[in-house]
Amino acid sequence: MREIIKLQPQDNVAVVLKEFSPGQEIKVGEDTITVLDKMTMGHKIALSDLSEGSPVIKYGYPIGITSKAVKKGEWIHTHNLKTGLGEVLDYSYQPIDYKEEEDLKKEDKYFYGYRRKNGLAGIRNEIWIIPTVGCVNDVAKVLENRSREFVGEAVEGIFAFPHPYGCSQLGDDQLNTQKILTGLIHHPNAAGILVLGLGCENNNIIEMKKQIGEYDEERVKFLICQDVEDEIESGMQLIEELVSYASQFQREKISASELIVGLKCGGSDGLSGITANPVVGGFSDLLVAQGGTTILTEVPEMFGAETILMNRCANEELFEKTVALINDFKQYYKDNNQPIYENPSPGNKSGGISTLEDKSLGCTQKSGTSLVKGVFDYGEKITEKGLNLLSAPGNDLVASTALAASGAHIVLFTTGRGTPFGSPVPTLKISSNSALANKKRSWIDFDAGRLLDGMSMEDLSEELLQEVIDVASGKKVKAELNGYRDMAIFKKGVTL
Repeated sequence: MREIIKLQPQDNVAVVLKEFSPGQEIKVGEDTITVLDKMTMGHKIALSDLSEGSPVIKYGYPIGITSKAVKKGEWIHTHNLKTGLGEVLDYSYQPIDYKEEEDLKKEDKYFYGYRRKNGLAGIRNEIWIIPTVGCVNDVAKVLENRSREFVGEAVEGIFAFPHPYGCSQLGDDQLNTQKILTGLIHHPNAAGILVLGLGCENNNIIEMKKQIGEYDEERVKFLICQDVEDEIESGMQLIEELVSYASQFQREKISASELIVGLKCGGSDGLSGITANPVVGGFSDLLVAQGGTTILTEVPEMFGAETILMNRCANEELFEKTVALINDFKQYYKDNNQPIYENPSPGNKSGGISTLEDKSLGCTQKSGTSLVKGVFDYGEKITEKGLNLLSAPGNDLVASTALAASGAHIVLFTTGRGTPFGSPVPTLKISSNSALANKKRSWIDFDAGRLLDGMSMEDLSEELLQEVIDVASGKKVKAELNGYRDMAIFKKGVTL
């Protein structure tokens, strides 16, 4: 295993891949660095003397400026590095000269999924119980528990998705709730849906139907708990009908061009942008070459790397949408009197990430090199093939739920620290380092840390593509095996 990595020739910092003590020497190219501070894996070391106010370069881009003078061999982190980012900015479109990688598609890929009556492809044959309001969450959970007898070869699972919203909300907050619930109701991973209402809530079933639009009455059932004597008995009857409907579907061969995969990171460390995220970026390029679709979200973690994405927009209209995506999110922070750059998290910093630019430049590695073909608002369904940007915050559960509601069949979740959660769709965990993969075998599905042991980026990305194909064909990810399913909705406004 290598001891240190310099990511780009112009970088003036390198990332250490093991622990070092003061006085030890490290070879970086033709140069020898004497370590001046204790260093831990994932953290940065200065490759030259830097005066106060100097740009610190990593990934070939500035990740901040020094807050005091730094000596060659010194540890660079939050104690001597600060963000160099401004607030709401003006941007100009400077499109890259992009050429398609002709050799990325070596052969057509297929998965075995479920063809729905509306023509969409799903990768699970499940029944979902969707509450319109938090007041019926426990009813939904009781129905989920009592329905386990119906789970088998035909119906792969019956799951409730409780949430605290649906009443006492106004404006965009209620609309956000409706958008996310509607996205889940239409999701092809669910063969059948029970929409569970109370009856007196703001987001009642009549209001939800306005958002849902057209639906298959065999596939989507509605229950208003206040209208029936026994909501459990009535709910079980409807679930039995849905089980009968769902049982008609069987797996069949479907082109990988129909796969939609969400890209997300959380609990990142100093290796996330070096191993796991670039491997996912390589995967994204491979899936796009197959004609498939990927979705990058967590907008606040694009701050500082946004121009890279903007200049990869396929046209100027998408560039303008991306500018709005970034600046609208910054304005959201300002409107709530919060600092725009209150990021990274304590865990990120412990793992070696120092500034938001440092985090964002690593985060956006998940997008690979493809052109941006679509830019979508929170809760919107993805309609463009290729790489898309989706508006959502960085919060793991909120962003992963947003990806699912916008149509992602699977969420790829990279992490350097580890997390057990699952989203409404299979959430495949990818570790940035092998130590985490070995320690948390019940959480981690794929070890990208092997990149540091000599495996090539190309081989790991190809392996990840095959893993995604396998999951799409029925292989359970660790979060599914553990029974972890979560959802969360973006709340911005007041509660009545």
